[in-house]
Formats: sequence, structure tokens, C-alpha cells
Amino acid sequence: MTVNVIGAGLAGCEAAYVLAQNNIKVNLYEMKPKKFSPAHKSENFAELVCSNSLRAGNIENAVGLLKEEMRRLGSLIMECADKTRVPAGGALAVDRDGFSRLVTEKIKSSPNITVINEEISEFDTGEYAIVASGPLTSGALYENIQKFFGGEYLHFYDAAAPIVSYESIDMTKAYKAARYGKGDADYINCPMTKDEYFKFYTELINAECAEVHGFENGSVFEGCMPVEQMAKRGEMTLLFGPLKPVGLENPKNGTLPYAVVQLRQDNTDATMYNIVGFQTHLKFGEQKRVFSLIPGLENAEFLRYGVMHRNTYINSPKLLNKYYQAQKCGKIFFAGQLTGVEGYVESAASGLNAGLNMLMLLNGKEMLDFTRETAIGALANYISNRGIVDFQPMNVNFGIMDPLGERIRKKREKNEKIAARSLALTDVFAKKISEALL
Repeated sequence: MTVNVIGAGLAGCEAAYVLAQNNIKVNLYEMKPKKFSPAHKSENFAELVCSNSLRAGNIENAVGLLKEEMRRLGSLIMECADKTRVPAGGALAVDRDGFSRLVTEKIKSSPNITVINEEISEFDTGEYAIVASGPLTSGALYENIQKFFGGEYLHFYDAAAPIVSYESIDMTKAYKAARYGKGDADYINCPMTKDEYFKFYTELINAECAEVHGFENGSVFEGCMPVEQMAKRGEMTLLFGPLKPVGLENPKNGTLPYAVVQLRQDNTDATMYNIVGFQTHLKFGEQKRVFSLIPGLENAEFLRYGVMHRNTYINSPKLLNKYYQAQKCGKIFFAGQLTGVEGYVESAASGLNAGLNMLMLLNGKEMLDFTRETAIGALANYISNRGIVDFQPMNVNFGIMDPLGERIRKKREKNEKIAARSLALTDVFAKKISEALL
């Protein structure tokens, strides 16, 4: 039995690997390096096109819990992320290139995976397939998926932040610190006075944006809103968002800045830093001009400018079930951001879930409903909830998980209990999968 996996992003690699590790032959189709999407640059698989952060690491946070569940279920993405980790305080951030290289090596070294570097224009509904072509699915395949589902499509725009070189940051003005002094001082902080902030703010909201092509409706997913669009909501908005100074006292003078721009390490060698929360679609020249107003970045070398691109996702509640399986064709599964899960970890988790359920299907076993008591199951139930009228991409959060059934006032204590329940159930599922495949 062979499964066709379309797309070697986070979800596709996760799905292909779990199948291959359980003796299922996989044809993994990836159009790179013959063709690149507007956002992709590297020939390697599982390329991180936006931030290099996989977000919070502790299990009292929903995405941290999701990562731990994935580890216990044998996740390739989590294995590679843990091995290529770079300092980021309480978050799990990775060396962007090192991470993708390691995923690529793991995939290509598997004897059960055949990598086919071709752009797929359609999938055969008579064959088993997992479609994980991503939010930038190319033309012909996009049209094929649209035809398969009858045109029930949604879309939005996404944006990525710029990256600057470490050596070009003026550390006489910037400083390293962790918010409230918690954890290691892994972030570089660029402090602003009130006058500096308002000068920056004025230039930002009046800067010239690049044109966005592809759709008439230029809606933007809230989680990746361009910084200039966020700023236009009000002159104080950024001070409660990416420029929040709270807990970041400047050790150079012992004062709390009016605003702070944070930079996060982007590679193992600490030569590249990502400007946190500065997703943008300003023209490149405008990015250089406006962001150079930030103290410490006056002479910054931009290794990558921010970009904006179209992201696409299907109306999953009408089209998929909680196994990521197409309702109209049991041999076809979907995974990744195409399904409406939002975020690197969530995309990988959906690929792992879809891969495991394809595995159970091929072995004649009952498919896995991880339930809303787990983070991985809550995501699957969210994207397949037919009661949702206005379906939007969603990051994992405790709000989509089943409540405990008891009232606990302290948020941390409540989340700890949710996590303990979830991980105990995840271990049960891991054992069930192992026994089913003996």
C-alpha cells in the first residue's frame, strides 16, 4: 500500500514520516526546488517562512501542551525542533535553517519515503492521499481542490517580519533582558522614549505599502496582522502589543522605556535576529527607512525584508471530519494550514493526526478520536465543528478544549490540571496505537 503525500511542509513531513516509520510506503511530492511559492526561499523541507519561534514551551500554555502531546506520539517535527533549539526565554525557537535541514535529512534517509520533486496539479481520488500543500497552494492544484470540494473556499492574507544581522545592531543603545527578569536574557531590547515612539509611529502609519495581488478581499488574519495596520487602529495600540515595555527595565539607566522593540535570535550562531511582531507589507525601501528609526537599528543590515502573501484555507467544518478525512472521499485526507489550523505547531500536529489516522485506516483499525480533552484532539474537533458559521483560522487554546467540570479560580492551577488530564489521555492513545500496529 502506498500513500501520496502532497507537500513537504511541516504537516506533510509529519504525516509522511509517521506512515513511513510504520512500514507504509509514501510518495512525497514537493515542487521545490523546481518551483517556489512567493514566501519560500530554501530548497529544504519544513521551511519556516515567518518567525523561527514555535511559541511557549511550558505545558500550562496550550501550545506548550500540544508540543508535549506530539512528543509522546512520536513527532518528527518536535524531535527536530528540540535538537535545533536556540535561546528564546520560555519559548521554543529554532535555528531556522538547521531545523529544516534536519527534517529534510530525516525524510530523505527513510527507506519508505520516495521524494518526487514535481508540482502536482491534481490528486487521484482512487488512491490514498494526504493533501498538505499549504496556504500558498499553487494554481492548478488549487483549482483541483476547489473542484473536488465544489468551490467552498475561504482565504486571507499573511505577513512575515524582517530579519537583521546581529553585528549591525547598536548594543550601546539596545540591551539584553527577559521580561520581569524571568528566565535568561535571550531577547535584544531596543528602548524608545515617548518622542522617539511618536516619531516612529507617525512615519509607520504614513509609510507606503506594497500592492497585494490575488484577491479583491484583502482580509488579514489577526495573529499575523502587519504592524503598520495594527498601528492604524490607534496611536497607543502598539504599546499594548509588540512594543509593550512592561517588565523590561533598561539596566543601562534603571528606567522603564516608553516603548520597546524586541528582537529574537533566529539561528544557532546568533548572527540573525527577527524583529518580533513586525510582520509587514511595507515596500522594502520604506521598511529600511522607518525601522531604522528604532534606537539601535539606525544602521541595521536587513538580511530579509518583511513580506505579505495570500494564504488559503478550506471551509473545513463543511468538508472534513475530526480525522482530517474528506467527508466525500474516505481515501483523501487534508492537513496543515490548508485546513484552518493556524501556526507552525498546529500545522505539524494536524499532519501527525492525519498521518496516524491514515495509518489506522490502512491497517483496518478504528480511527483515533483524540477528543477535546487533548490539545491535538481539540484542534481536530474545532476544524470539523459543523456548528461554526463563520469559520476562521485558529491557534490552539484552552478555550477549544473540554472544561474540567470543576471551578478552579487560579488560572495556572486550572491549566496544570487540564494539561495533566490531557497528557494522561495522550499516553493511553500512544499505547493504543502501538498495540493496534503489533
